[in-house]
Amino acid sequence: MLAQAPATTAQTAAVAKAYASPRHEELTKQFEELLSMPNVAADPEGLRKNADYLEAQLKALGAETKLLTAPGLEKYPRVVWGEVKSPGATRTIVFYAHYDGQPVTPSEWDGGKPFAPYLKTVDGEPRVYGRGAGDDKATIMAQLTALKAIRDAHVKLSANLRFIWEGEEENGSEHLEEILKANRELITGDIWLVCDGPVDQSRRQSLAFGARGDAHVQITVYGPSHPLHSGHYGNWAPNPALELVQLLAGMKDANGHVLIPHYYDGIQPLGPVELKALADAPKNDEMLRNELALGHTDGSPRHLLELLNEPSLNINGISAGQTGAHSTNAVPSTAIANLDIRLVVGSEGKLEQQRVVDYVKSQGFFVTSAEPTKAELLGHAKVARIELGGVEPAVRTPMDLPIASEVIAAVKSARGEVVLLPTMGGTVPLDAMERASGTRTITVPIANHDDNQHAANENLRMQNLWDGIETMAALMAMK
Repeated sequence: MLAQAPATTAQTAAVAKAYASPRHEELTKQFEELLSMPNVAADPEGLRKNADYLEAQLKALGAETKLLTAPGLEKYPRVVWGEVKSPGATRTIVFYAHYDGQPVTPSEWDGGKPFAPYLKTVDGEPRVYGRGAGDDKATIMAQLTALKAIRDAHVKLSANLRFIWEGEEENGSEHLEEILKANRELITGDIWLVCDGPVDQSRRQSLAFGARGDAHVQITVYGPSHPLHSGHYGNWAPNPALELVQLLAGMKDANGHVLIPHYYDGIQPLGPVELKALADAPKNDEMLRNELALGHTDGSPRHLLELLNEPSLNINGISAGQTGAHSTNAVPSTAIANLDIRLVVGSEGKLEQQRVVDYVKSQGFFVTSAEPTKAELLGHAKVARIELGGVEPAVRTPMDLPIASEVIAAVKSARGEVVLLPTMGGTVPLDAMERASGTRTITVPIANHDDNQHAANENLRMQNLWDGIETMAALMAMK
C-alpha cells in the first residue's frame, strides 16, 4: 500500500519506529561516530570533515547534495544541502539544523574528552555524552535515520524535501544569510522547519512558533590607572567593582523587573490563539525550581512560559580584580560586565541597547565607546566604556496559518499531544532564514531540556532521539 499511494504522517512515523526499534545499538554507534568529530569554530578542519561526512550520508540515501558557500566566503564552514524529490510534488519542506557546537574546555568535562562520546545511565535511562549531542547533531541523526527508514520501506512521499545544515550557528550565523541568498533557488520552500533546541521540560514534544532575539552590551567602569593597595588607598580611591555592581543593581527590582525607562515599550502583544496555547501548556516552574535548587524565581508568581514572551536583561559575567587563591588586597583598576538582552517581537535590539546606554548616563557616568583618554578620566567623576554587540531580531510565526496547522497535525500523529509555544527562549537566526527564503519558520526541537546545552558534559537522552526519528518521519510525509 505504501508504495502505491502517499503514506499518511502517522503511517510514516510507524515505519520509522519499526525501522529504528530493533537497531538501537547500531544507531547509537553511528551517532557516537558523528559526535566523535570535533565541531568547534576553533577547528576549521574538523568542521570541514563534519560537512564532508554529512554530505556523504545524504548522498548515500539518494539525495542530490551540495556544499553551499558564497563568493568571498569560501574559507568559512559550508552549509550542507541536500534534496530528495518526490514525483508529482507540489510543495517543498525544508529541514534546518546545525552541525557545529559550542567551544569546549576539556578539563571541565568528566573524562576530559568532549569528542570521545560515551553512554551513561541516568534515572534508569541511557544517555550519550559529547559535544553536539543535544545541540544539534541529534536532530541531524534523526533526519538521516527517518530518511533511511522511508527509503528502505519504499514509502511514497507527497512533498520534496530539502535539508540545510549549517556550520556557523554557534558562532552567530554570521554568513548564513549571504550564503542562502547566493543559493536562493536551492533553499526556498513552503515552510522551514528549524530543528534545534530542547522539548518541553515535561518531556512532551513541543513546537515553537518564534524565537527570542538577542543583543549584547559590554560595560567597563574605570578606577585608578593601576591596581592600588587597599590599605593605603581604600576609602579614597573609587572602586570600579563597587560602582559597577551598584550600577547593575539599579537596572532591576528585587523581583527581576527591568527598571530601565521604556524597556518594555513596543512589545507586540500575543493574540488569542497564542494566549490559549500558553494557558494550555504545562506549568513546569515548581519542578524546575526543585531541579535547579532555586529558593525563588524572578517574576513570581508569573510562570516561565509567560515571562519568555517579554524582553529580558541578563548579566552573563562580571570581571574585576582577583578571587580565591589569587585574591590580592587591592582596589582594581577596571570592572567589566557583559550583558545580554533577549528580545521579543516588537522590541528592537539597537533601541534596547541605547536605552541601556541612556540609563548609564543618567546615573552620572560619562560614556565612551572607545578606551577613555587620561583627560576624559580626569575630567569626569565616573567613566564607563560601553561596547554594543550585534543584534539578532526576534521572530514569530502566527499559529493560525494553514501550514502551521498542518505541522501541528503531523507532529501530533507521531507524538500525541504537543506543547505549542508562541516563542522559545533561545535565539536562532530565524530572521535571516525568512529574509533569504521568503518562507515562514516553525521550530521543532527534539533534545531533552536537561542536556547541558552550551556547557560541559552535554548529553542526549536516547529516548529523545528515538522519538525524534518518528517526529521527523511524520513531517517528511506532510501532504
